[in-house]
Amino acid sequence: MPRLILASTSTYRRTLLERLGLPFDTVRPDVDETPLSDETPQALAVRLARAKAEAVLNPGQPDLWAIGSDQVAELDEEPLGKPGSAARAEAQLRAMSGREVRFLTAVCLAGPGGRRLEALDVTTVHFRPLSNGEIARYVDRERPLDCAGSFKSEGLGIALFEAIENRDPTALVGLPLIATARLLREAGFVAP
Repeated sequence: MPRLILASTSTYRRTLLERLGLPFDTVRPDVDETPLSDETPQALAVRLARAKAEAVLNPGQPDLWAIGSDQVAELDEEPLGKPGSAARAEAQLRAMSGREVRFLTAVCLAGPGGRRLEALDVTTVHFRPLSNGEIARYVDRERPLDCAGSFKSEGLGIALFEAIENRDPTALVGLPLIATARLLREAGFVAP
């Protein structure tokens, strides 16, 4: 079986990929995640997933494949990045309160000879109206500073929602496993 690298040091993505039971290594990709001018949130997610996968490939290893993934939260057709601070997390959650937000999760499996297999998952999250106190308590408890959209749906963040519309519940955590498993099978990996 070919070698597999997850182009991420995200514990969320690593934990998800482990569920498929395939051996893999993790490598931090050196990729600038700054959006390009006039780049749509969807184009940003796809570009960054591809760039991350390709950044960790080694041309001297012809049996090597790399998975890159990126998630962009989209509100009013603008990307919301990782907040990085409690104040920015609270501001993002206030902006999303009572609204629908799209989460675009792209995955790219890059391999030998420039092969690329790609997929994009779109998840719509319906936030319930949130008070400033609820937002502050949530951010203080869960510290979602490294998460697009300032929440962790696999934790307490689920209490912030009225509904989630998706095809793949793992996409909102950061790696759409249904699509990833399909791409891995297409590349010749034996994944369930």
